[in-house]
Amino acid sequence: MDVFWDNVKTILYALALAMVLRFTIAQPFRIPSGSMQPTMEVGDYIVVTKWSYGYGRFSFAPLEGLLPHGRLFGSQPERGDVVVFRPTPEPGRDFIKRVIGLPGDRIQMIDGVLHINGEAVQQEDLGLTEFENEGGFVERIPAIRETLPNGVSYITFNRNPRSELDNTRVFVVPDGHYFMMGDDRDNSADSRVPSVVGYVPYDNLVGPAQFVVASFDGSTSIFRPWTLFTGFRGERFLKAVD
Repeated sequence: MDVFWDNVKTILYALALAMVLRFTIAQPFRIPSGSMQPTMEVGDYIVVTKWSYGYGRFSFAPLEGLLPHGRLFGSQPERGDVVVFRPTPEPGRDFIKRVIGLPGDRIQMIDGVLHINGEAVQQEDLGLTEFENEGGFVERIPAIRETLPNGVSYITFNRNPRSELDNTRVFVVPDGHYFMMGDDRDNSADSRVPSVVGYVPYDNLVGPAQFVVASFDGSTSIFRPWTLFTGFRGERFLKAVD
């Protein structure tokens, strides 16, 4: 009997330690949609650090309803960070996007070109890029390398040059909020869509994505265990998110 209770205590201690690490150090998330392609792919499992922006209510999900607003040991995200957050219109869902606008910034899309505070960001046309989607089919998508004013550079997709999201009004980011956008610009419901995301309060940030810990393509299924090996994307293992 003593051995049984020793085993129970060991399991409980391990679970408690896992919860503490999840709340305070890092948490894994799965990428369910293509809004951040090509930076992240559907089926990526990423690690998000909890301490980077301090600790807020959503650092301790699903206990956020029991906690007050505000952050402990808070620090501000930088433009270009890829961040997990909870949008105000849908606080029960985790979103992941890139920080484009900081408090006080003016953000606008004009003919598919991002403008920050009245200035177009630097763009390099990469032409048609081959990209394998979650269904395993290869698409040829217009790609653009975008460089933010602070030097952060990444690739965006421009699937539809006539998308309604390619021309927007001027968004003035309120104090204590951030403007988020997906890298797959015509396939992302982000801060350009106020009814879905809108401006994101600092209090709603969970943390920045650091690296891909594992990635599986659309062929994998728990009912076919061998596909966990055949569908594993080895080239994305431990790939940094930037």
